[in-house]
Amino acid sequence: MIATARRMNTSGLNQGTSGNLSQRVEDGFLLTPTGMDYDALVPDDIVLMRFDGSHEGRRAPSSEWRFHRDILARRPEVGAVLHAHSMFCTTLACLRRGIPSFHYMVTAAGGADIRCAPYATFGTEELSHHAVEALEGRKACLLANHGMLALGKDLAAAFKLAVEVETLAAMYWRALQVGEPVLLDAEEMARVQEKFKTYGQQPALKG
Repeated sequence: MIATARRMNTSGLNQGTSGNLSQRVEDGFLLTPTGMDYDALVPDDIVLMRFDGSHEGRRAPSSEWRFHRDILARRPEVGAVLHAHSMFCTTLACLRRGIPSFHYMVTAAGGADIRCAPYATFGTEELSHHAVEALEGRKACLLANHGMLALGKDLAAAFKLAVEVETLAAMYWRALQVGEPVLLDAEEMARVQEKFKTYGQQPALKG
């Protein structure tokens, strides 16, 4: 978790102490602490959270623990949640604008678009509710005037998707500087989703 948190900053996906990470474990989930420099983190700084909202450890959990808990509780296939204030996702989120089907890779986030959840104050149940709704049938969303969320089976998958979503946000933002991008229709996005079910799978090696 610490390595991934640091990678969020060195990759440009995040800045300073903003953003947070969670990873499902047997007794609940592990969560990054609130307000701490990722470069200074040691294993004992990671917080063990329970689904009842209680926590163990020497540090206070991230102020966003509610949406980590609620997403993991409702999505058993999800093993990790990444939240970042990435530049282009946050720019679009400040416009209350999601990412539509301007590029087929949008389907990497699980559907024909990437929604932008309505605004609510950080750390609140209201924000968690909006995030869970925006993630219905999706693996990523934007949070209005705030940032982005990416889900994965593990931390590596969540990080990979977050980078992809930020790249899409950057491409969409740039396209908007020239005009309104042409969107792919629902049928094409459905075809792409189907193709992605087997994309990148290599045949078993013989011998």
